[in-house]
Amino acid sequence: MKKSKIQIVWFKRDLRITDHKPLFEASKISIPILPLYVVENEYWQQSFSNRRHWCFIHDSLMELRKELKKLGQSLIIRQGSVKDIFSELAVNFNIISIYAHEETGNMWTYNRDKCVKNWCDQKQISFKEFPTNGIVRCLKNRDDWSKIRNLRMKEDLTPKPHSLTPIEGIRDGLIPKKNNPIFKNDFIGKVQKGGRDEALKIINSFLNDRGKNYLYNISKPGISEKTCSRISPHLTWGTITSKEIIKLLNLEKDKLKQNKLKLLNKNLNAIKSRLSWRCHFIQKLESQPTIETSCMHPFYDELRKENFNHEYYEAWKKGLTGYPFIDACMRSLNFNGWITFRMRAMLVSFASYDLWLDWRITGHHLAQTFTDYEPGIHYSQLQMQSGVTGINTLRIYNPIKQSMDHDKNGKFIKKWVGELRQVPEAWIHEPWKMDLKTQENINCFIGTDYPEPIVNHTIAIKNAKTKISSIFKKNGYRNKSTMVFKKLGSRTKTKSTKTKSSQLQLI
Repeated sequence: MKKSKIQIVWFKRDLRITDHKPLFEASKISIPILPLYVVENEYWQQSFSNRRHWCFIHDSLMELRKELKKLGQSLIIRQGSVKDIFSELAVNFNIISIYAHEETGNMWTYNRDKCVKNWCDQKQISFKEFPTNGIVRCLKNRDDWSKIRNLRMKEDLTPKPHSLTPIEGIRDGLIPKKNNPIFKNDFIGKVQKGGRDEALKIINSFLNDRGKNYLYNISKPGISEKTCSRISPHLTWGTITSKEIIKLLNLEKDKLKQNKLKLLNKNLNAIKSRLSWRCHFIQKLESQPTIETSCMHPFYDELRKENFNHEYYEAWKKGLTGYPFIDACMRSLNFNGWITFRMRAMLVSFASYDLWLDWRITGHHLAQTFTDYEPGIHYSQLQMQSGVTGINTLRIYNPIKQSMDHDKNGKFIKKWVGELRQVPEAWIHEPWKMDLKTQENINCFIGTDYPEPIVNHTIAIKNAKTKISSIFKKNGYRNKSTMVFKKLGSRTKTKSTKTKSSQLQLI
């Protein structure tokens, strides 16, 4: 019996039908399209994966399936190895082509994609990949990246297909439930809702109302949860694209120009800038996949590997370091799956400098906790905030100063660190300085009800700087830094480059 011809559109981190070039290009050819998403068992056992991610993906897949059904062919869900799933489909169908977006992910997904390409070559199946956002595969020269990226962002959105021909004789497959045991690492807290409708809803609410005080509140935990766009998980899992958001921002800017509202226009420019920096950081991982596990500057590779302090690590993860602002931020992040950039950077800084923990291990907890876990941003920023790139200024955050600057009255601390709820405002940033009488009056004893500081910040930072400075002095350090910059450094030449390039571009 002659097998029916099909094309496969393989969905990964691109859970939408709008501005989806693989789907649109496949629809131009008069061969039925099988839209496929594979739940990869092995992926969900990796150290960076978490049920929180799946909860967001689940929402997005449910909506994607509905949208594809409207076009005529439902989303097909399979569970297992991608190569094995393709092999099973090849038994019943004549697969002509497989279409997908290029994915800049972990080394695990990188190797998976190479395996799929090899399988396609062996079976003489065309494997057609398309660029994602502003990420340039096989980039020859970093000098050219910005120009290529900006040209792509100016292109028209790829339209939806008008319709899809239904494929006979194939079952849709179930979307695994959010509580399916395949998804490890249970969490207690919330997950931002997934799906394209939600993406459009939140970006429009940001443009129409929530974003008015965006820049003013961007570093304030708690408040920033409402005044930041919160679009980052949708960019991560592909329910919306950077190009779409830029076009929405441009429309809004035109309106503001007509009304001469410069302050609000500044917020929109900031978002556009962060979208650009977002692509910039992901491009680093695309150009050098090894930065997931190796320092950009190899002289730092062994710096924190010895004598890993598991007691410090557990205290940091659970928000029990004795530094109220650190603990409040970590507990908030653990519950919500999101916190604003500066607080993320502070948490990494504290782990890397104060506690001298290796970013490769602390990064696992953060990857599992962030709903918007984006590998390219994640590993680039872990390295920047840990001072191991060789091309960025050291940024060491003082947790007490950050606390006073961004939670002056201790409201955020008292919300998340219940043990300190009765601590007077004068002591909320440094409760270990309270006299015993005050501790008795509020029934909160430091060292019993709430831990003493796990380390002395001043001493810990002095020791960290001494260790790092010893690397600076090694022969060949500067030459290697030049090579790292040539391959991975930003070419943006503005006064604010240093500041911007030190920021995690979560939007």
